[in-house]
Amino acid sequence: MRTIGQIIKTARIEKRFSLKKLEEVTKIKSTFIESIEKENWQVLPSFTTVLGFVKSVSAALGIDEKVAVATLKRDYPPNKISINPKPDAVTRFSWSPKLTFILGISLVILSILGYLTFQYIRFISPPPVTVESPIDGQVVTGNSLMVFGTTEPDAKITVDNQPVLVDDDGKFSTTIGVTPETSQIVIVASSRSGKERTISRKITVQ
Repeated sequence: MRTIGQIIKTARIEKRFSLKKLEEVTKIKSTFIESIEKENWQVLPSFTTVLGFVKSVSAALGIDEKVAVATLKRDYPPNKISINPKPDAVTRFSWSPKLTFILGISLVILSILGYLTFQYIRFISPPPVTVESPIDGQVVTGNSLMVFGTTEPDAKITVDNQPVLVDDDGKFSTTIGVTPETSQIVIVASSRSGKERTISRKITVQ
């Protein structure tokens, strides 16, 4: 019992058609025709397309179309003949209430995690502090010096070991006594976790 590949190849040879010649007549690539002759189904398109190829080749070579179609259906692998009655629909993105809920919950969780991370880093880090006065190397005339700057509202500030009040905006200021022997002012900012940041300013008292 001859296969569809053998039927086509025999008819092509009898008609003295090369694969290239048959390609020109049927407008089907010679590689597809050769694959049908060799029954190399895995490299060919779908069954419907192959069925069209076989009909065109049969017409060009004078093969009985009904015989060719019946033989193809017999020889073609069953798992490839099965055709989905409904073509696969293209998956399209659609916004749904469920997606909105999931996205909202995710944003809330990310916001909470971000806030907790920020607070943790803030807790374990020394507070920032900016000293506006005195500047480093400042010459002081008299026996007093105003020290002021900014830090975090919940930070503790000491100037030369003396506590200084910090207002709700994080600003602090105090006036300390100085002598000609005073050469440095030390400002220490402490966080709630006990982390400290120290800034020193060299001064000259005249």
